[in-house]
Amino acid sequence: MALIAALFPGQGSQSVGMGRDLSEHWPSAADVFATVDRALSCPLSELCWNGPEDDLKLTENTQPALLAHSIAAWSVLSGAGLTVGGVAGHSLGEYSAVVAAGGLDAADAARTVRLRGRLMQAAVPVGEGAMAAVIGLDDEQVEAACQAEEAAGGGAVAAVNFNSPGQLVIAGAAAAVAGAGERCKGLGARRVLPLPVSAPFHSPLMAPAREGLEPTLRELDFQTLEVPLYRNVDAAAVTAPGDVRDGLIRQVDAPVLWSAIIRRMLADGFNTFVEVGTGNVLCGLVRRIDKNAVCYPAGTVETVEKVIAELT
Repeated sequence: MALIAALFPGQGSQSVGMGRDLSEHWPSAADVFATVDRALSCPLSELCWNGPEDDLKLTENTQPALLAHSIAAWSVLSGAGLTVGGVAGHSLGEYSAVVAAGGLDAADAARTVRLRGRLMQAAVPVGEGAMAAVIGLDDEQVEAACQAEEAAGGGAVAAVNFNSPGQLVIAGAAAAVAGAGERCKGLGARRVLPLPVSAPFHSPLMAPAREGLEPTLRELDFQTLEVPLYRNVDAAAVTAPGDVRDGLIRQVDAPVLWSAIIRRMLADGFNTFVEVGTGNVLCGLVRRIDKNAVCYPAGTVETVEKVIAELT
């Protein structure tokens, strides 16, 4: 019997047109986009569906847009009878996971992630921070390269996304990221790819954003989750409101331990995953972590209908 977990994508998966077909096909999906539009007092749905892409890529728009698409898709899946035993979300996606598990309403989540995006962008001036994906080294080698660059006076840089074996992301001051990337190449990295992002997310340089967001998260009315959330900061499975809030506060400037999350879920018996929302990045990571795991994308009418047909 399949034990199913729902996974929710983070920043980088966005694309113009996201969620339009769901909203045209299912009233529940259209209702989610309308709820987010009202919560933000702006037509975010129009930006999701029609662009322009440059505006959609602004962090303060990207974050609520991805959340809206994920929750719209989830509303259809859950309405059709999909039941899951746990949830997890990559970075921003942790908010979508909390909403899906009944811990927060979509309007509060949308307002919070818009603020989160603004604070993360403001924490480091554009051009001063950077992120890069490192392919082909183990975790310890990448961490050693970052530590060596910092010790040499290159500036702040750290491993921030532990995505899958041999795929990590580093972030920090732009010069330090470049320097650590060169050190990774020297250690045998197959590729070091600068990422098209506007800030060094999840690095210690995001501390001002965490401090700015914490009061809002402290005020939100979190509910006990209906199923466990596997947290970004430590891969712990939590349901209590205080534990959920604590994880969302800490993850702003702490690494995303995605490999550990998926391994913990596999150890807990999950063998089937559904990536709810835009793209299929997380399905790719799941298969890199365990080639026997099954993962379904669910963000378009076609893929959502497939999940409903095969898993409900």
